[in-house]
This record gives sequence, structure tokens and C-alpha cells, in this order.
Amino acid sequence: MIGDFEQQRVKLSTGVELDVVDMGPRDAPVLIFLHGFPESHRTWRHQLLHFATRFRCIAPDQRGYRGSSKPQDVGAYTPDKLIADIFALADALDVGKFTIVGHDWGGAIAWGVALGGQPGGLHPQWAGRVTRAVIANAPHPAIFQRLLATNAEQRAASQYIRVFRDPASDAIIVDQGIAGLLAHAFAGRVPSGGLQPADEIGRLLKDWEDRDACRAMVDWYRASPLAVPAMDEPYADPPAAPFPTLDIPALVIWALDDVALPPCNLDGMAELVPAVTIVEVPGCGHFVPWEAPEAVNAAIDAFLAKA
Repeated sequence: MIGDFEQQRVKLSTGVELDVVDMGPRDAPVLIFLHGFPESHRTWRHQLLHFATRFRCIAPDQRGYRGSSKPQDVGAYTPDKLIADIFALADALDVGKFTIVGHDWGGAIAWGVALGGQPGGLHPQWAGRVTRAVIANAPHPAIFQRLLATNAEQRAASQYIRVFRDPASDAIIVDQGIAGLLAHAFAGRVPSGGLQPADEIGRLLKDWEDRDACRAMVDWYRASPLAVPAMDEPYADPPAAPFPTLDIPALVIWALDDVALPPCNLDGMAELVPAVTIVEVPGCGHFVPWEAPEAVNAAIDAFLAKA
């Protein structure tokens, strides 16, 4: 059982306010941790305690989650805005360069932060600020879109996204919140992930009582440009399009029993991320930061020691 982390309210230049954990020496190298759906900064509870003796560890509740700002417009959750939040957070906390760490949706945003903020990155105003990236069970955007177009296993595993995006799900969110939507979307198929301790389940259920947060969490899916075809749509390679490489050191941690994101997401990773280190975690489901914290901490320790 891990107790509460102290949070501070941080107002960003992007117009939102985030509740943020900021712990560890202020003069130490910075790690920014991004959680995914449907969790919070507590995704990283084991990592925060482990790394805060040597690193400044920053972990926001991202926009739409818990006590952070929850705009009720789908357009407020497009990836460019979520990526901009992270650089604005770094600015607000007087952080120059940092390592980005992400899981699930937080990993998806971490890919964007890294691509935009690496030296010579996609966004000149941010280029050079991101020195390393750590991604846990979050697919590379180019690989994921290709798999959705061509791979039946990944397409089947991602059909829940179509349910989340369906306007008919709004009534479920109002009546039953995220817990009800998860039960509906997975329809008897248990989402990958080990059992949370009772106190963590209680925290999540309390967070999910806020229907504005529930809608905002789903809006991350609705605002994404990702195309998720139905199972009966044709399978074909998407049109060829160049995709920039991520050239900074990157660690990709992949739990192999993730039913939503099978290991085929690792195929072709080295071509898109030349300086990648891949660590596979067998016998573990989607929520690897807290399902296998020792393995995750050891992998990050080794990566940071050499990067």
C-alpha cells in the first residue's frame, strides 16, 4: 500500500490547470511521467518512490483526469494540445531538458513529445529539450496505424475504441461512468491487467464518480485522428508516407500478455527508433508499471545509467 503523493496546482500557458506531483532534488535530472487511461499519476507510484532519490520526478494528472481541468469539448483533447501541455508544464516548473516517460495514452503523448522535442525535432520551439524517452506498452503511431489496417489481431483488440467513440456510449457514461463503459466495451472479455490492491481500486472508483472526468477521458479517443476500421472492412497497407525517426535514446518496455496491444507492435521498431532498447516483460498484462514494478524499475535504471 502506497499513500497519497503531495500535489500542486500548476497553471499552464495552454489554458488548463493540472494537479502535479513534483518530488525529488530540484537540481537533479528531470523525469516527466505521463499516465494513461483510465488512471492517474498513481500509475507511476512505484517508479516515483524509486527514482525520486536521484531524479526530479514530475507526474501530472493530465487534462481531463481527476482534479485537473476538464474541458467538455472533444476538440480540447487533440494530440497537439496534449503534447503542448507537457512542454507548457515544463516551462511552468522551470524545467529545460527532460526525459519523457509514458504508459498507454501517456505513452502515445510521450511519442509525440519525444518526436517534437528531440534535437532537430518536429517543433522548432521545443527542439532539443527532450533528451531520452521511456515508453511502456504504448504503440508507436506509425506501427499502430499500419497494424490496424493490416493485422486482424490488433484490429480485433482495438474494437473497444469504436465503442468508446460511439455516441450511443454517452448514456452509459452518464448512468454508469467509466466502469460501466469498460464492461460494455469489453463485453465479457476481461481487459488485460493484474488486480489492483483494494485501496487503489477504491481510489479509481472515487475518481470515476466525476462524470465530467469520465467524458473527458473518452474524449481522448474521440479526438484522436487514429483510424480504427471495423472487422469487416478491407485489409490493405495504408498509403506510403514518410515518418520521422526518433533519434534520441529510447527504451521501450513491453508486457507480452497485453490483450489490447500484442507484441507485434514491436515489429519494425528499430527502423523508426534507431537508438531503441527493447525490454520484454513476460507473464504481465497491460498495466506494467504497477503489475511488474521491479522489472520496470530495473529496465529504466539500466537505461538511464547508459543513456
